Amino acid sequence: MSHASRFDRGHTDDLMSFLAASPSPYHAVANAAERLEKAGFKQVAETDAWDAETSGASAVGTGGKYVLRGGAIVAWYVPEGAEAHTPFRIVGAHTDSPNLRVKPLPDTGAHGWRQVAVEIYGGPLLNSWLDRDLGLSGRLVLRDGSTRLVSVDRPLLRVPQLAIHLDRNISAEGLKLDKQRHLQPIWGLADHVREGDLIAFLEEENGLAAGEVTGWDLMVHSVEPPAYLGRDEELVAGPRMDNLLSVHAGIAALAAVSATPDLPYIPVLAAFDHEENGSQSDTGADGPLLGSVLERSVFARGGSYEDRARAFAGTVCLSSDTGHAVHPNYAERHDPTHHPRVNGGPILKVNVNNRYATDGSGRAVWAAACEKAGVPFQSFVSNNSMPCGTTIGPITAARHGIKTVDIGVAILSMHSARELCGADDPHLLANALVAFLEG
Repeated sequence: MSHASRFDRGHTDDLMSFLAASPSPYHAVANAAERLEKAGFKQVAETDAWDAETSGASAVGTGGKYVLRGGAIVAWYVPEGAEAHTPFRIVGAHTDSPNLRVKPLPDTGAHGWRQVAVEIYGGPLLNSWLDRDLGLSGRLVLRDGSTRLVSVDRPLLRVPQLAIHLDRNISAEGLKLDKQRHLQPIWGLADHVREGDLIAFLEEENGLAAGEVTGWDLMVHSVEPPAYLGRDEELVAGPRMDNLLSVHAGIAALAAVSATPDLPYIPVLAAFDHEENGSQSDTGADGPLLGSVLERSVFARGGSYEDRARAFAGTVCLSSDTGHAVHPNYAERHDPTHHPRVNGGPILKVNVNNRYATDGSGRAVWAAACEKAGVPFQSFVSNNSMPCGTTIGPITAARHGIKTVDIGVAILSMHSARELCGADDPHLLANALVAFLEG
């Protein structure tokens, strides 16, 4: 089977199922773990001793392993014959997306309306959350310290927009939203605010005793499922493509190469949380998670610090995140000579001011992987007059001293509650990642 035919539109169908089943980062990593388990990977606990000679779950010699921490997952496959200084090939991505997140005191309301107090997470297109049926998802922390994933995946909340009759200037002056006053969703009617109402509702929904929940990380999500779009269904509309599209491709690629003997590298998937607000957390790319896992893997295989240094020196990371396709209504916002198109293949992101980590040698690695996979790729660079976004790429390169290349899939409506990509690009990305991980 050629690399180019390994994944096809069936991969895109599966991506849509993954998006729908992953309304929060915690659901995304749980679903990732389930898929990796089916491919033979086993979870190891960070609190256990990692020893290649140990039998059972903590053995980290050869085979596929993964670590879960909150909304992050790091998974790796050690092939037979790998040495302690064998370099890694890493696919990096992130599990979080901009949205509205529930505040510590969630119960609020006014004028007979029951509302939920929310805080803005990351940089969402705020208008995209208006007049949309929303569910509630995330995790509950119970009195005994355990966690419970929750998802109310039905119309529960709504952020209603002000009628045009009460905002006559909106068409001429544009929509202006105050983040504090205008984005608190409603979820019913009430004569007065009842403290504890929302959490009590979630306890009842999940069969928990009253007062059992002592902590939570909750967020809203659109309940509209992903869908093919267009006359020929060549587009896909759905939530959280930034960046679960890359997470899903990375899972598929890692599972695929784990069945390949004699790999020259140790393939890794690192999907972090909190990219959308700076990556500075214990589960973010700017934290120690990836470095700790890779180092412990080296040491568990009998390696020394010298082996760790040699392995890192030969390691390459692909930072895979969505990028901007040329917008037909705003083409002047793009660089005039770089116009990535959907279904044109994944994009290579370049910024000489290191907002992306790609350099010439990294480009060569990416080009070789795409050539091997039979996948076309495009180049992206920002218009010089527009600020450039960034990714986990520069953070990963600087923190761990490993060569990093920024790539991804071109989409429209980035940071909207519902984004748009080409139906072929997800499987083209996955095929390129397979070729990269195989080396």
